[in-house]
Amino acid sequence: MNILLVGNGGREHALAWKIKQSTPQAKLFSAGTNAGILSLADYVQLDENNFTEIAKFCTTQKIDLVVVGPEAPLSRGLVNELKKESIPAFGPTKEAARIESSKSFAKEFMIRHNIPTASFASFDSSQETKAMEYISTLNPPIVVKADGLAAGKGVVICNSHDEARSTVKSMFSGIFKEAGKKVVIEEYLEGDEASILALTDGSDYIILPTAQDHKRIFDNDQGKNTGGMGSYAPTPLISNDLIAEIEASIIRPAIKGMADEGCPFAGCLYAGLMIHQNKPKVVEFNCRFGDPETQAVLPLLQGDFSSLLYSIAEGKLNKSYYAGYENKFACCVILASKGYPDSYEKGFEITGIENAENSGCIVFHSGTKKLNGKIVTDGGRVLGVVGISHSLEASIAKAYEGAKLINFQNKYYRTDIGKKGLRYIK
Repeated sequence: MNILLVGNGGREHALAWKIKQSTPQAKLFSAGTNAGILSLADYVQLDENNFTEIAKFCTTQKIDLVVVGPEAPLSRGLVNELKKESIPAFGPTKEAARIESSKSFAKEFMIRHNIPTASFASFDSSQETKAMEYISTLNPPIVVKADGLAAGKGVVICNSHDEARSTVKSMFSGIFKEAGKKVVIEEYLEGDEASILALTDGSDYIILPTAQDHKRIFDNDQGKNTGGMGSYAPTPLISNDLIAEIEASIIRPAIKGMADEGCPFAGCLYAGLMIHQNKPKVVEFNCRFGDPETQAVLPLLQGDFSSLLYSIAEGKLNKSYYAGYENKFACCVILASKGYPDSYEKGFEITGIENAENSGCIVFHSGTKKLNGKIVTDGGRVLGVVGISHSLEASIAKAYEGAKLINFQNKYYRTDIGKKGLRYIK
């Protein structure tokens, strides 16, 4: 099987790792510079923003499957372009990807299909006065979201009316460029977050191990939102009864709703949830695997992962390729560059990755590249260190043991990833 992987982050390294684990003979190609991905894939010089060029490469190289990792190419229609050329691609069409690329579309979709979510209103930059009036009707904290894609940083939890107003003004002024020219303002949901990943062909689906992300930059969920500072799976927050309710009230209605509206969703549907008093509400939908949830979830999966993705790309989910998941826990700790999610320096040599791997951890590269034979930092999130064990507590300890063995200048990481999960264990 010849596979092209689109994307260059930790999620894509985890996808590459799982593809090669399940199908060692697969020929994997990547246009990324991520040092981890390129340890598994052949580098190809491709402009990932040029969909015609990608389609031509796939035809010339007889690519059997394209796996699209990030949301940006999905939202711009890469899968649509590949479908025109009859190239199997894992990921939703541009129309289905709106469930992530437009927060207002997603919220209105949830209302139409009775999917539980926070109350909200959306405004564009011509409605600033109305937005300010709406803010006055809410009790802080107030959530302000850029409508478009903002690399996981477009959600701001505001602790006062004034902060909410200034956040809206900054978004309308272009802090997130076009993504913030329309905003969603919504009530703050109390509770505990959880992430659900469902692989679907547009009608049938499989739910992967539940996970919990840690989005804030500092310990105890303080500071700015990031793309995610760590995750673990499965989360004991989600009982069997609760997952059944999530399927019935969220996953099935979302998949059916997209199909009924003429834009069936095929790929990985991500539901970011808030659980309060054992009741789930949707914080957001994403149109792809979560990052860093993927780094914790994929190592637990059993079965033929490549063939599973291929069956979805071909339009018919084949559940026989999925053999469930190991009765273990995985914890992923993100090692970041100090200063992230704001400005940070890069280009620092990384040492100790092999030591962490020899300790039993898996190390996924998020923002790295090879320079003069050395691996150096090349992003805000640099590495994801994954520990796997039979208990959550042991998997956390293992991940942190590995994290301490890796060094680079300005290394920063949270020290409490996964610990909130221990509270749910009875």
